[in-house]
Parts: sequence; C-alpha cells; structure tokens
Amino acid sequence: MIRISQLKLPCGSDPAELEKKIRRALRLKRDERLSFSIVRHSVDARRRPELFDVYSVDVSLGTDGRASGEALPEKGIEMPARGQKTSGSAAGTVDKELRREEQLVKKLHDRNILFTQPKAYVFPAENPDLPRMPHRPVVIGSGPAGFFCALELARHGYRPVLLERGDAMEERTAHVGRFWKTGALDPESNIQFGEGGAGTFSDGKLTTNVKDKYGRNARVIRTFIEAGAPEDIAYEYHPHIGTDMLRDVIVRLRNEILSLGGEVRFRSRVTDILGESSVNAVRVDGPDGVYELPASVVVLAPGHSARDTVRSLFARRVPMTQKNFAVGFRVSHPQRMIDERTYGISDSQEMKRLHLPASSYKLTARASDGRGVYSFCMCPGGYIVNASSEKGRLAVNGMSDYARDSARANSAIVMTVDAKDFGSDEVLAGLHFQEKMEERAYALANGRIPVEPYPLFEKAAQTETRELTDEETERLCLRGLASLASLHTLFPEQMNRDFVEGMRQFDRSFPGFAGDEAYVCGLESRTSSPVRILRGDDFMSPALRGLYPCGEGAGYAGGIMSAAIDGLKVAEAVAKAWRPAEAGSDS
Repeated sequence: MIRISQLKLPCGSDPAELEKKIRRALRLKRDERLSFSIVRHSVDARRRPELFDVYSVDVSLGTDGRASGEALPEKGIEMPARGQKTSGSAAGTVDKELRREEQLVKKLHDRNILFTQPKAYVFPAENPDLPRMPHRPVVIGSGPAGFFCALELARHGYRPVLLERGDAMEERTAHVGRFWKTGALDPESNIQFGEGGAGTFSDGKLTTNVKDKYGRNARVIRTFIEAGAPEDIAYEYHPHIGTDMLRDVIVRLRNEILSLGGEVRFRSRVTDILGESSVNAVRVDGPDGVYELPASVVVLAPGHSARDTVRSLFARRVPMTQKNFAVGFRVSHPQRMIDERTYGISDSQEMKRLHLPASSYKLTARASDGRGVYSFCMCPGGYIVNASSEKGRLAVNGMSDYARDSARANSAIVMTVDAKDFGSDEVLAGLHFQEKMEERAYALANGRIPVEPYPLFEKAAQTETRELTDEETERLCLRGLASLASLHTLFPEQMNRDFVEGMRQFDRSFPGFAGDEAYVCGLESRTSSPVRILRGDDFMSPALRGLYPCGEGAGYAGGIMSAAIDGLKVAEAVAKAWRPAEAGSDS
C-alpha cells in the first residue's frame, strides 16, 4: 500500500479531483486501476481566506478506481501483510502488486510518498496453560474505558458483568434534561454518572496523543463506525461524534455486549471491593438491595467523578498518589468570531459551499508566576452545561452536537494546580480542593450556573446577581438554570490574576478573545482525576491481585479515545493472565 501525504485541493473542489491528483503524484495513466482511502483530512488556512483541503491517502494498485463524482471511500481498505499467504492465484496477484507498489515508491523519490503496511489490531490468543477464571470478570463503570474493556472481553468469550451506578441511556437522558430545566439533581444519574460516562454529554472528541503502534486507535474508531458513528471520524484531523450521535452509538455497543453473553447492570453502585491480598467479590448497592458478587477479576473504571469510590479504596489502603490537574472557567464567544479568525470567513452560506466545519482553537500561555494557562476541550458551535453530580456542589462542562451548529463556541480556560494550591501533599488533597471550589461555585448563584461578562470579571467589578431569563440562557447557549454573579470572587486572588494574564495573552494573538462578547461561566473543575490508583506492568494493583485500575478515573487517560485505548490495554492484560470462566460459572 502507498501512503501519499500533503495532497492539496482548494476548498469546495469536486471530490473527483482528488483521484486525479493521486494519479499525477504517482505518474499513473488514466486507465490504470487503483483504489484509495482517505486516512487524514485537514484544512490549511494559513493564507486565509484562500483555503485548501489537505489529504493523506492510502493507495492500492491493481484494483478498480471510482467513477468521477463517486463518494470518497472510508478508511480501512485491508491488504494482506507482506509475505502473508493467500489462496491460489490471488496470493501471486497480491504479492505482485505489493512489489510493484514498493518499486514505484523507490522510483519516485518523494518524501510525501511512502510504502506502508497498516498495523492490524491483535488480541492475545487464548493460552491453554493459563488458569481459568473462577467467575466472570466484573467491570466497574460504563464510560469509554469500561465499555471498551467489557466489549473486547465479550468478543473473546469472557462474558463480563458490567456494573454502572447510573441509568441506561434512555433514562439517563431524561434525568439530565429534567435537571437542566428544574435544577432537581439525581446524584446517581447525571452528566457524570450513567451509561456512556461523562463523555456522552460532551463534544465527543476522538483526538488523542497516544501512539498507535498496535492498532488500538483504529480498533476503537472502527468499532464506533460499525455502531453508527459517521465515517469521517476515521480521517478528519479533529474527529468528533457529537453528543447526539454518541448516545445512539453507546446503546448499540451495549447491545453487542449483551449479544455476546455479557451482562450490563444499571443502578448498581459498587460500595466495596472485598479481599485481602486478592479480589474475591464486590459489594453492590443495586435496585433490589445490597449484595455481594463473586469476582476474581475486577476492572476498576469509575470515571473521574466517583469520589466515594476513591475514598473507599483509600480507606482500604489500595495504593494511590496525588495527581496534578487543572481548574478554571468555561469562556464563551460567538462562533462567527472564531470562524473569522480561523478562515477569514464567517458567512454561513460561504462556509457551507466550501464544506468548512465550525472552527476551533488551541491556546496556551504562561503567567508571570510560572503557572500554565491553556484552553481545554474546546466545543465549536456548542453549549455550556451544568455538569454537577453532587448536591451542594457545582461544575460545568462543554457539549456539542455532531453538526456543531449553535451560535456560540466555548472552551475551558484552565490553570494548572498542584500541592502548593491544595495546601498539602496528602493523597486526597486535590480531591478536597475540587470539592471546596465546587461548593463556593454553588453558593455564588444558589446552584445555578454563575455567569459573568469577561470585562466585568477582569475589572473585578461587582456583578448584580440575578437569574437569567430563558431568552438570555438560550442566546448564550447554556443548558441548565443560570444567573449573573460575581464569578471573579471564586478563586484565590493569585489564580484570578493568572487567569486574566492568560486571557490577555490570548487576546494579543486572537483579537476579541478578551473582549466585550466574551462571557465567563464556572466552575470547570473535572478536567481529570485528582488521584492515580497505582498499577504494575501487569496492569494490576500491587496490593490487590485481580484489581485492574483503568481509564480516566484511575488516572491513566484524559478523554474518550485515550480512555477507550486504556480499556483495550486492560482487556489484553486480563487475557494474558486468565482464560475465560467455564460456561456454568455465571455470577
């Protein structure tokens, strides 16, 4: 297979032009047969408003190309690895074409044209020398880490039991909608807890900095697509599913687990993990009361907001460490302002003609005292939502539908915090810091989202506290009850100065970022887990054999993709240590 990078076309070009560009790059005749798949697409806006689509493609020779105007293919045309045997004359044909592709690449001497063989994902084969699990594996938490771990185990005959403290998607969505409308919070079924985890009510970003030497990234993406996610997540530079599509995808993944013999139990909160040196059961507070579920393998993927779980494990002396994280505010701007800065274009019809998505940004700064200030989880055309999960405490997050078609963009502008800010090196000091800040945010507007125009925030001017009308809430693209409030009183004075300093630096490179149209909403506190639950090279807790800390809540991921990939890693580790339980050993 041939990988061609840096293929440029003016935005809005006929899709058939891409195949012509490929043929020119490879110096192929018009009638030579080929197929190609897009592996990366981005927009080059460095000469805005003159914009270009930039593609990387994988090309296979000797197969039929498409007629002009035919839809561009999905990523993932599979070719046998070099030297892999196939049957009959097909093997000779494939080997011949692979040799031809390799020779063609050498002949062209172009650094943007390489011979490549995609890495296929391989799950560990069952080893008859390994012990069998006495019981089915238990997975705690149905966020991306828990879901993908359970799904991969189910695909290989382990029939996992997936325990989720919140509700199934249908009920969970209703609970969240009711909370936004009335302020009545269900502590077990909200934006943080429930099927799909916190990422379900987000932008659904699928970007990751995890290196993909083993094909796990592609495995996750292909799984999402097969469950109904849009094909473009396989190649867009900033892939996302959107909260509206992700909800349906999650339900399909649940149904696949069930169809493979797995089990999913909702409203089932794990209150304790039992065992001295190794796991032997979990205690579950379920819909019908408290019970003990026998288990020799427990995957702990609780999400970053399961503070009660962390405290329970800490009390049992499960090894964990304090972890730095970041806190700040959601800052909202008109989406047209972001598009104008990115593309030099803000007219919606012109953007549609050029097939341009709502644009995003990534900003970093350093305050004079050395503290990092940066944008996090930017949501183009999105909403700021009340993401609280505990009574008397308030947190916000950003969320977008797949279309990203609201009138405003928002991003968390956050500051790094560590033991100096927590006031202690104690393991749970960061967790206590989060809780304290969330209680203060709740008090600012009596549980509503506190909102302050940025110019008033910067001046530290007293803002009249009043409830926003439904019209104002909709105009600012908020989901949840909201009030104007003096948000600048939330953090210590030095952190406020650092935040303002960061905003001013962003405004110098992005005029208007700290202007009159910017609004600050708070508090953004759930950027990542404040602890890391330790695990060894075998992915097990060093103090409790059979316990596998996993995902963002355990401190090993930061987003949907990295959490899902960590779920795959843990599933592989389980398979390297255990064979599936016997069919008759249902818990």
